Amino acid sequence: MQRALELAEFGRGKVSPNPMVGCVIVHQDKIIGEGYHQEYGKAHAEVNAVNSVVNQELLAESTVYVTLEPCAHFGKTPPCAHLLVEKKVKKVVIAAFDSNPLVGGKGIQILKDAGIEVVTGFLEREARSQNKRFFTQIEKNRPYVILKWAQTLDGFIARGDYSSKWITNSSSRQLVHKWRAEEDAVLVGKNTAKYDDPALNVRDWVGKNPLRLVVDSKLELPNTLKLFDEAVPTVCYNTLKAETRGTLEFVKLNPEFQVKDILEDLFSRNIQSVIVEGGSYLLNKFLVSELWDEARVFTSSTKFGNGIVAPVTPAPISETIEILEDTLRIYHHV
Repeated sequence: MQRALELAEFGRGKVSPNPMVGCVIVHQDKIIGEGYHQEYGKAHAEVNAVNSVVNQELLAESTVYVTLEPCAHFGKTPPCAHLLVEKKVKKVVIAAFDSNPLVGGKGIQILKDAGIEVVTGFLEREARSQNKRFFTQIEKNRPYVILKWAQTLDGFIARGDYSSKWITNSSSRQLVHKWRAEEDAVLVGKNTAKYDDPALNVRDWVGKNPLRLVVDSKLELPNTLKLFDEAVPTVCYNTLKAETRGTLEFVKLNPEFQVKDILEDLFSRNIQSVIVEGGSYLLNKFLVSELWDEARVFTSSTKFGNGIVAPVTPAPISETIEILEDTLRIYHHV
């Protein structure tokens, strides 16, 4: 199962809104096949694992280890539970129950009805953690929310004139690009867009660009900003108009909108995760609303003396990572 979890990880950033899934097939204590879900819309982990088995006759005497309950519905691909029944596998060990209503125990029942031995809950905590984005979307009806900011050693995220480039080192900035490639969307507020003019795409890493999101309530941002170049699909949340122009979409919200309204819109778009990259006002909105799951905070050795104060994370530190002269602290909202 540990190997299956390792395999599933290769799908990160490529399979959303599907979950990452890995599968290992064992015959007489020897791995004879393995696979993972490689790309959304393509074959699932179980299919790739079964197809990798050279001698298909061995499947009838084999145990299948899979990180998530095999699907039981017809979507982009046929149900994996039916495939395992067709191959007459002897036993299936499942890490995590799939809380998607389309599956929700149906895959397990199909296997049991066919006389296949089923074991569940093996390394379940690890499997759910790996797919926390998927489970958050299914169980909380909103995307998994990651807050990210960089602050100086004396606790500022920008100078008084909102300038901040660059607080962190190049290695930390490259890591942020890796994160963008792994998530569905990235969100900034008006001041961050105005003063930093970020492209919010993936440049220092290899991977897909996330959906770009910006909050500009009164549509005060100039259309010359990189966010409005239509190079990457972008959504501008505002209170004045609803309009689509190429890959740029203006979404009109009510004048008293809260961050939950943005998350509801993202949920309707099947967006599984979003990184909120600033600024301080928007980050604090998520923190106060308690609509966040994880915070990733870089602290550099730089000092500003004064400026825009960084948010305060009301959670204990989960992990600390040193990146040259920067320190990355990760927090999880319980």
